[in-house]
Amino acid sequence: QVQLVESGGEVVQPGGSLRLSCAASGFSVSDHVMFWYRQAPEKERELVATITAAGETTNIPESVSGRFAVSRDDSQNTVYLQMNSLKPEDTAVYYCFAWDRGTEYWSRGTQVTVSS
Repeated sequence: QVQLVESGGEVVQPGGSLRLSCAASGFSVSDHVMFWYRQAPEKERELVATITAAGETTNIPESVSGRFAVSRDDSQNTVYLQMNSLKPEDTAVYYCFAWDRGTEYWSRGTQVTVSS
């Protein structure tokens, strides 16, 4: 059974950093494209970053370019989202996502709040 379990969300001051983790079970993250999404209050869920099976990474919104970085530890079967220079507009619930054999898998989400 595939599961994605997130951790790392918390309240942080503007300019601070957080690292989110997404631990997978039931499949190997190294064999899949892994996605990070976020959803701010009253906004649509948006794609934030991806990492391919080959390890190629992409940040999607211009607003996170240079501040967010996605990485992967195959030995831990875990994907990370390092978030630096956080801004209040980064406040959202963050999710990891993957496809496996035609089925979507979402984590439960972790709340990141950027506030002074």
